[in-house]
Amino acid sequence: MVWFKFMRRLCLPLTALAIGLPAFAQDSSLLLYNGPDRADKVLAAAKKEGTLTLYTSIAEKDIPLLITPFEKKYGIKVKLWRAGSDKVLQRTLTEASAKRYEVDAIHISAPELEALHQEKVLQPVNDPAFKVLLPGTVPAHREWVATLLTVWVQAYNTNQVKKEDLPKSYQDLLNPKWKGKLGIETEDFDWFAAVVTDMGEAKGVKLFRDIVATNGISVRKGHSLLNNMVGAGEVPLALTVYNYMPEASRKRGAPIDWFALEPAIARANGIGIARHAPHSNAALLFYDYMLSAEAQKILASMDYVPTNSTVESPLKNLKIKVVDPAVTLGQMEKWTRIYDEVVLQRGGK
Repeated sequence: MVWFKFMRRLCLPLTALAIGLPAFAQDSSLLLYNGPDRADKVLAAAKKEGTLTLYTSIAEKDIPLLITPFEKKYGIKVKLWRAGSDKVLQRTLTEASAKRYEVDAIHISAPELEALHQEKVLQPVNDPAFKVLLPGTVPAHREWVATLLTVWVQAYNTNQVKKEDLPKSYQDLLNPKWKGKLGIETEDFDWFAAVVTDMGEAKGVKLFRDIVATNGISVRKGHSLLNNMVGAGEVPLALTVYNYMPEASRKRGAPIDWFALEPAIARANGIGIARHAPHSNAALLFYDYMLSAEAQKILASMDYVPTNSTVESPLKNLKIKVVDPAVTLGQMEKWTRIYDEVVLQRGGK
C-alpha cells in the first residue's frame, strides 16, 4: 500500500516527536465521561464550540448524505478535508510533528487509524454505543472505533459464468474450467492473510500457489477497475472486490453479480478524535452520531455493513471475519512478501 511505504519512511522518526508531546491540548473529560447526563453535557459543550474539522476518506458522493443531517440536527458546521486514507494519514502526522493542531476528528481505514494510535496522535473515548457494536470493532485502547465494514466478495460476469457453476470453496478454484478466468487486486495482502490463516497458513499458502500455477490469475490495480473489468467480461471471476461495487454495477444494468466464499473477509473504517483537537466536544458529538442508528442506517443504505448491531446489515446472512488492523500493521512485511511471491509475481495481466 502507498501508506505503508509512507509509514516506513515517515512514521518511525515521528514516534520520538509524538512521545514528547503533552498528553492533551485541552480539557477532554467528556470523552471519558459516562454519567446519565452525558448526552446533554456533550451537546451543550459541542454547541459552544460550534464547529469541527474532519479529515476523511469517505467517498465524495456519500459525504452530503452523512454530514448534512448532522449539521441540520445540531447546528454545528463540519469543515472537511477529504483524500485517500494514506493521504489523510500523511497530513495528520505531518501536522502533528509540526505541532499544528487543526484536525478534530479523523475518519479513515482502520489500519491507518491504528497507525495514528501507535504514533500517539489519537485519544481514548468511552462511548455508551460500544455495548451495541459488533465484536472486534472496538480496540482495547479505545482510541478509535469502527463505524462500517467493507467486505471483500467475489464478483462474476453473468454472461460468462453461470450461477450454478460458481465455486463453493477456494479449493474449487483448482478446477481447470477457471483457467484464464480469475482476477485479483494487487494490494489485497490483508485479505489474503486472513483467508489463508483461516485455512491454516501452510495449507492456505500452498492452495493459492497451486491455484495460480494451475489456472493463472490476472492482477489488477484498483478495486473499481477490477469490478469494471468483470462487468466488461475481461475478468470473468474476480476474487477481491468490495461488496458495494458489483451491487451498484448490477443495479445499473451491468452483467455482473457477486457471491461470497465464507468466511467473508472485512476491512473496517472508523473514527478517532485527535489528541490535540481544538474542538474535541464537537468532535465527540460527531463521533457519537456516526455510531448512532441514524447514521448507521445511512451507511447501510450505501451497502456498507454497519457496526451497530441494532441496525440491519445488507449482508445480514453472511459469516464475516474482520481483519485485525494491529495484526495488519505488525505482520505487514511478512504478508506483503508472501502475497507478492505467491500471487502477484506468478500472476499476470
